[in-house]
Amino acid sequence: MSAETPRRIIVLRHAKADWPDGVDDHERPLADRGRHQAPESGRWLVDSGINPEYVLCSTALRARETWKLAAHELPKRVRKTVYEDRVYDASPGQIITVLHETPEEYADVVLVGHNPGVLGLTQVLAGDEGDREALERLRLGGFPTAAVAVLSFSGSWKSVEPGVAQLVSYFTPQD
Repeated sequence: MSAETPRRIIVLRHAKADWPDGVDDHERPLADRGRHQAPESGRWLVDSGINPEYVLCSTALRARETWKLAAHELPKRVRKTVYEDRVYDASPGQIITVLHETPEEYADVVLVGHNPGVLGLTQVLAGDEGDREALERLRLGGFPTAAVAVLSFSGSWKSVEPGVAQLVSYFTPQD
């Protein structure tokens, strides 16, 4: 793939998690609502023609469960899923560092993570560029559980930096 290859970052926030007593934050499972939200987000990916090749997923249980339920809706298996500790509780800058390590052979990457990192990442990468309605909905509604933002850019994964992308679409299960 060339340096001008069109690429997409599909940012997926984990679905609604439960807060069981005595459970470490990293090991919190999905709540019943989250188990319904995650497949809905997966179906939205399918309906949007997105069948990712590569997934970067937080190691937190709620993120792994979200991706498993969403991926079950896809028509074909993802080529590679990487469970990445650095995505858990990450800042936008930390997530960008992880994205820089994406193998160049992949054009579409799903990032399954957490707020406030995923909201910040989406805002930092897109700035004011992209679909006006999606930008406005993101600005007003934030990044609720199981929301999906699709960002597009051209270039290598090492070129991901603030302002490089545009927000193509934005979905929340409440839509």
